[in-house]
Amino acid sequence: MQGSRSMADIILEMKNITKVFPGVVALSDVNLVIERGEIHALCGENGAGKSTLMNVLSGVYPYRSYTGDILFNGEECQFRQIRDSEQKGIVIIHQELALIPYLSIAENVFLGNEQKKAKGVIDWLATRTKAQEMLRQVGLPNEDVSKPVNSIGVGKQQLVEIAKALAKKVSLLILDEPTASLNDEESNHLLGILLQLKEKGITSIIISHKLAELTKVADNITVMRDGQVIKNLSRSEGFEENVIVKAMVGRELTQRYPAREERAPGPIIMEVRHWNVYHPDDADRKILSDINFNVRAGEVVGFVGLMGAGRTELAMSLFGKSYGQKISGEIYMHGKKVEINTVGDAIRNKIAYCSEDRKNYGLVLIDDLKHNMTMAALPYYFSERNVVKKNEEIVESRKLKTSFSIKATSINQKVETLSGGNQQKTVLAKWILAAPDVLILDEPTRGIDVGAKHEIYLLINELVKKEKAVVVISSEMPEAIGISDRVYIINEGRIIGEMSKGEMSQEAIMTKIVRDTNSRGRM
Repeated sequence: MQGSRSMADIILEMKNITKVFPGVVALSDVNLVIERGEIHALCGENGAGKSTLMNVLSGVYPYRSYTGDILFNGEECQFRQIRDSEQKGIVIIHQELALIPYLSIAENVFLGNEQKKAKGVIDWLATRTKAQEMLRQVGLPNEDVSKPVNSIGVGKQQLVEIAKALAKKVSLLILDEPTASLNDEESNHLLGILLQLKEKGITSIIISHKLAELTKVADNITVMRDGQVIKNLSRSEGFEENVIVKAMVGRELTQRYPAREERAPGPIIMEVRHWNVYHPDDADRKILSDINFNVRAGEVVGFVGLMGAGRTELAMSLFGKSYGQKISGEIYMHGKKVEINTVGDAIRNKIAYCSEDRKNYGLVLIDDLKHNMTMAALPYYFSERNVVKKNEEIVESRKLKTSFSIKATSINQKVETLSGGNQQKTVLAKWILAAPDVLILDEPTRGIDVGAKHEIYLLINELVKKEKAVVVISSEMPEAIGISDRVYIINEGRIIGEMSKGEMSQEAIMTKIVRDTNSRGRM
C-alpha cells in the first residue's frame, strides 16, 4: 500500500496535479507515487487523464501550465520541455512512435542524442557500435542497424524506441499503449523486455487498456476516471479484473460482449466471388487468392487469422479498390452484380469501411467533430445543387454526438483533441450517417478502453437489429468470437474455413490455421 512505503524507495511523487484545458478539467488534484524499480500500470477509460498526467510529468505540458508538484528522486522538478525531463532520466515513448522512417536504425537510436567527435562531427562508427549494443539489450542482437527503420515491423520499432531510451540513460521509462499495434508474440516479447529492465533497476510506467498484460507484469496499478485517481491496487493484494473494470467505468460490466436478440439472419446482402488481389508494388505477388464469402442482413461476420493473413488487404480492396492491383472477381449487392472501382462507388452501393488506422484514413484531425461526422454523407444528404445545407448538418451532428455518447465540448471541437475512444466513435458515426447496408469494421476497438469497447459492441448490436450487415476484422480472437455470428478463417491470403457460433473457439481456429500452414509447408 502507498501509505506503508518509506521515502527511501520512492523515485517519483506527483502531488495535487491539476490541469485545465479550455472548458475541460483534464486532471483534478491527482496524486501518484512510484516505487523505485517497479513496473507501475496506469489504466482507465479514454479521456480519463492518463496520457495528460504523463505529459505533465515529461514536460510536454510545461511547468506553470498545471498546478501541483513533481518530486523526482526527492528533488522538486520544474520541467519546461521534454529535454529537461530526459536530462533527469525520465523518457516517454508515445503511442505514435517518434521515429524518422527513412533514417537508419542507428540514427534513430541516437536521434537528439548524437554521438559526436570533436567540433560536433558525428562519430558514425560509435553510433553504429553503440546502437548494436542497445539493440542487444532489447532482444534484437542480429538486426542490421544501417537499414532504414521503416524496413522493420512495428513490434521491432517499439523495441528501437526502448533502445533509444536506454541510450539516454533512462531511470524512469514511460510507455503509452506500447502494445496497441502489436500481435500477441510481439506484445509478450516487449513485456519480457520490461521485466528484464526491472531486474536492472529501471522503473517503468505503462499505460494500457489490455488488462491481461497489466496484471501479468505490473507491481502496482493506478486506476483513473474523469481526471481523478479512483483506486490503487498492489500485486500483494491481488489484481481482480472485474474490480479494475468497475473502477475504470464506474459500473460493473456483467457481459463483456453484450448479448443480441436471437433470430435467424435475413437474406444475403453482400456476396464476394473469386476475389483475387496482387500487391500494389509487385504485380507478380498475389496477396489474396480466390476469396469467396457472404454476409446476411442482421448478421455479424468475423474475419480471423494471424497478422499478415490478408484481412485488411481484403477489406481495403473491396472498398473501392483502395488496396492492390490486378484485382479480379465479382461483388454482388442484394443479388445484383455491382462495379466498384472507387471509394465513391462503394459508398453509393451502400458499403462503408472503418479503417484500422483511424488517424490517417478515418479522420481529418485538424477539422471539427461536425465535419468529420458528416463528410461521407455530405454529397448525398446535406447538399442540394452543390450547396451545403448547414442547418441540417448541425442538427444531425448534435444528434449523433448525443446518441454515440461522444465526449466533446461541442460539435465544433477539433477531433485531434478527442480521446482515442471518442475518435473511434466519431468514425463510426461518420459511416453510420452514410446509411450503409454493409459496414466493414477493421480493428474497431484497437487502443480503446473496456468501457468504450462495450459501447461499440452495443452500437454493432443496434445496427444488426436494423437488418444491417456487419463485417468485423479483429486481432483479438476472443472479441471476434464474442461478437460474431459466423467467422471466416483467413490464412496466407486464402479463406481456409468457416465456423458458426457453436463451432467457434480459439483452439479450433488456431488448430485450423496451424494445420493449413503445415500442409502448405509440405507442398
